[in-house]
Amino acid sequence: MIQLRITEIFLSLQGESSFVGLPTVFVRLTGCPLRCTYCDSAYAFQGGHMWTLDSICAEVARLGARYVTVTGGEPLAQPNCLPLLTQLCDLGYSVSLETSGALSIAEVDARVFRIVDLKTPSSAEVSRNLWSNLTHLKPSDEIKFVIGCREDFDWAVQMTAEYQLFKLTPTLLMSPVFQQIEPMQLAAWVLSSHQPFRLQVQLHKLLWGDTPGR
Repeated sequence: MIQLRITEIFLSLQGESSFVGLPTVFVRLTGCPLRCTYCDSAYAFQGGHMWTLDSICAEVARLGARYVTVTGGEPLAQPNCLPLLTQLCDLGYSVSLETSGALSIAEVDARVFRIVDLKTPSSAEVSRNLWSNLTHLKPSDEIKFVIGCREDFDWAVQMTAEYQLFKLTPTLLMSPVFQQIEPMQLAAWVLSSHQPFRLQVQLHKLLWGDTPGR
C-alpha cells in the first residue's frame, strides 16, 4: 500500500507560476532536507499524517479543482511522491510540482509541469542546487528565482547566461522574498536587465497573508 506523509491538502488560488489565479488543490508533503533562510513553509518540516495514495486522490476529487499542485517542504524527499504524481495525471488532472531543485527530477512523470526553484545566495542553500536537473527540463517547465537582495538578482542573471536558461524554458520567474524586498524594486531590476524574466508576487499572500492552508 502506497503511503505518504502529508501536512495539508487544501483548495486555494494558485499564487505563483504561469498558472497564477487558477483554483487549485494543493497537496503539501511533509519534510525537507533544506533550510532556506526565507522559507515560508517551515511548518511542513515535520509532523503531518500518513495518507494512502487512494485517500489523497479521494480528497483531491472532493475539493473539486482540475488543477493540482504537489508541494512541500520538498515533495521529492518522499519517494512515493513519484507514483502520486503519475496517479494524479492518470486521473486527468493538470498537475504541477514545486521542487527546491536540490533533488533529481529525472523520474518525474513527463506529463507533470515542474517548477524548479534555483536557490539564490541569500537562501544559504545555493550549494544544494542540482544543476543536472537542467538537462531534464521541458519547455513547459518553469524555473524560479527567489530574490532577497541585489546579489541574488545579479546571481540569477549570471546563471541565466551561463546555463542559457532561456533556451531550456521561456518561463523564468523572479519572486521577491515576502516583506523583505519591495516588488517595485525587483520590477526595476527586471526592467533594467532587458531580459524577459517574469516578475511574480505571491497572490495568495496578498489576499490572505502568510497563513498556512492558503
